[in-house]
Amino acid sequence: MSGVWLAIDTATERASVAVGVPPGTAGSASITGARRHAAEIVRLIDHALTAARVPVAQLAGIAVSDGPGSFTGLRIGWSAAKGLVQEHEILLRAVPGAMVAAVGACSHVGAGPIAVCFDALRGDVFGAVYDVQPARVATLVPPTLLTIAELKNLAPVTPQAVVGDGAVRYSEEVIAWCGRAPIALDALPLGAESLLGLLAQDDVGRVIDQTSETVYGRPAEAQARWEARHGRALPGPTGRGG
Repeated sequence: MSGVWLAIDTATERASVAVGVPPGTAGSASITGARRHAAEIVRLIDHALTAARVPVAQLAGIAVSDGPGSFTGLRIGWSAAKGLVQEHEILLRAVPGAMVAAVGACSHVGAGPIAVCFDALRGDVFGAVYDVQPARVATLVPPTLLTIAELKNLAPVTPQAVVGDGAVRYSEEVIAWCGRAPIALDALPLGAESLLGLLAQDDVGRVIDQTSETVYGRPAEAQARWEARHGRALPGPTGRGG
């Protein structure tokens, strides 16, 4: 994609932002700790834009990580992105956070099939499999709520690596599947930098607007408890976090 883009990745414990002409990065910043996302995201964006010497009005677009992922983290990233485009005619695009992690994992193992497992608790993961090549990333298994065993059965190939906090949590299953230890998220390059790299593909992700919602993967715990208590769906968009 042409022009300078701002990338925001808040799908995991580490929030990062990056600015540059895809696939390059001219400025970036990050913090670790989900509880710091809300307080620090604006400062991170300002730092990256200042480092790149690019004002918001000169951005060609903003890319934000899509879910599944952290409910709170995703909301913060999307809110920041939507806030920035309110006063400017800037394209807004969402890219799965799992795809971003898969691209980052290639810095350890090179191009090829990569599985991503974000911890979804309750014995599940948000799992996906991608074939990551230098000029193209193909989705082999889209982000889905399942177990490691179920992801293994769905995958058309054996991945050369499995990345994510879910992969680390169920490391024995991962090693039995692909033959190597899982790659932790904090061992990856900044997610926002990987997201910028993905924008070199013109059709990556989906174009969104102020009315769009992120893909959470399943209802939030609070929503699940409300629906169980009341015996009906929580009013609002189906399948979204409450």
